[in-house]
Amino acid sequence: MAYKDNYPSKLLSEAVDAISSLPGVGRRSALRLALHLLKQPSEHVHHFTEAIDQLRDQVKYCSCCRMISDEDVCSICSDRSRDSRTICVVESVRDVMSIEATGQYHGLYHVLGGIISPIAGIGPSDLTIKELCERVKALENPSSAELILALSGDVEGETTSFYIYRQVEGSGIKVSSLARGLGFGDDLEYADSLTLGRSIVNRQQFKP
Repeated sequence: MAYKDNYPSKLLSEAVDAISSLPGVGRRSALRLALHLLKQPSEHVHHFTEAIDQLRDQVKYCSCCRMISDEDVCSICSDRSRDSRTICVVESVRDVMSIEATGQYHGLYHVLGGIISPIAGIGPSDLTIKELCERVKALENPSSAELILALSGDVEGETTSFYIYRQVEGSGIKVSSLARGLGFGDDLEYADSLTLGRSIVNRQQFKP
C-alpha cells in the first residue's frame, strides 16, 4: 500500500509531515532528513528527540525580561555587572542574541514577544508592554534610566515604538532608538554585528 506522496511507509509519511511543518522546510527536504535519521544509530536519534522534548517542556521564560532561560531569572538579568538602568526593548529572543553578539551593549533587555500588527490581529495586550511599563514604574529614579527601543524600522515597528513611548513618557525615563544604520524595515537578526553594534552605540533620542 502506498501512502501520502507514494511513500512506502505510513511511519515515514508521518515523519515527513512532522519535519516539513518546520518553517522553511519543504517536503522534499523533510524526506531527505527523515531518511538521514533512519541511517543514524538509534541512540543518536533518541538523543535528538529527547533534546527537542526537553526544549519544549522544560525551557522557561525569564520572569523579568521574558528571555528564554533554564532558570526563573535568566543569566543576563541575574548578572550584577550589567547596567540595570538601561533596558533595551526588542521584539524577539533572536534579537537579544543578535545584540549580544555585537558585544557593544551591557544593559538589560525586555522581550515583547512580537510587535503591534492589526493585520495579524496582534494588539498591545498580546505583548509584554504592560510588564515593561511595570518595570519602568518600579525604577527608583526613572529620570536616570534609559529605555532603548530596538525595534524594526518598518511601519509596525514604528507603531509599536510610538505606543510604548506614549505609555512611559510621563515617567521621566529617557527614551532612545537605534541609529538608522539599519535600512528601513530591516530585522535586527539579519543585520551584521558591526552595523548593529554601531546602531546601538550611536543611538539617539526617540522622536515620535
